[in-house]
Amino acid sequence: MDDAQPVDRRPRRVMDSPEPESLEGGCHCGAVRYRVTVWSRDAVECNCSVCTKKGYLHLIVQETDFELLRGADAVTTYTFGTQTAQHHFCRHCGVHSYYRPRSHPDQIDVNVRCLDGVEPSDFQVSVFDGRNWEDSVEELRARQRARH
Repeated sequence: MDDAQPVDRRPRRVMDSPEPESLEGGCHCGAVRYRVTVWSRDAVECNCSVCTKKGYLHLIVQETDFELLRGADAVTTYTFGTQTAQHHFCRHCGVHSYYRPRSHPDQIDVNVRCLDGVEPSDFQVSVFDGRNWEDSVEELRARQRARH
């Protein structure tokens, strides 16, 4: 008889509190490190071509809630299409740990998978239809506004 317990995949700690949480994260090699203030553990999964290929799980925060601790000189930027999104990645290890999104160009988007000490399952994840970006972006912006 197998005594193994099923894996609980429900969010372990979804936080919606007026009290912020400070998390740190960065790239694989450690050249890029940042601190982010998280007010809500709401993440977004996008199905556009670039996010799908990178495996990016989005946490969009106010610019004032993001602090680059080190690695400004290690960051390279990729742009395409409208050139609005600034897809930053470490020039040493290639990891995309944060960027400036086209949907919220005055904010910062951190990759939940690059945060220390948390798992994607710790976040409430909603889906954004990035393959139909123009038709879907206003809904995403409205969700973000409702959080702030």
